[in-house]
Amino acid sequence: MIKVTFFKKGEDFIGFESSGHSGYSHEGTDIICSAVSSAAYMTANTVTEILGVEADITVEDGYMKFIPEKTADGVQVLLKGMALHLNALAEQYDKYLCCKEKTV
Repeated sequence: MIKVTFFKKGEDFIGFESSGHSGYSHEGTDIICSAVSSAAYMTANTVTEILGVEADITVEDGYMKFIPEKTADGVQVLLKGMALHLNALAEQYDKYLCCKEKTV
């Protein structure tokens, strides 16, 4: 199962952590893994490359942690959009993906 934790401070999203493998299908054909990875990389790349916000990023096999230095409006929109997208996916594929929020 993939577990995604969205970190929050008050009402603001301040980053996320994703870990695990969904087990939905074999490597290379796993649509859950692809969807989560795509959403995570799109969010991280847009924040760092388009918005120009520096971030603490850790990427390993089956793991990503992303904490931007600033959580300005554009960053909030992206993180909230990612959370909305992955929570909807988790409702549909609850045996393979779990999303939660953690106040820090």
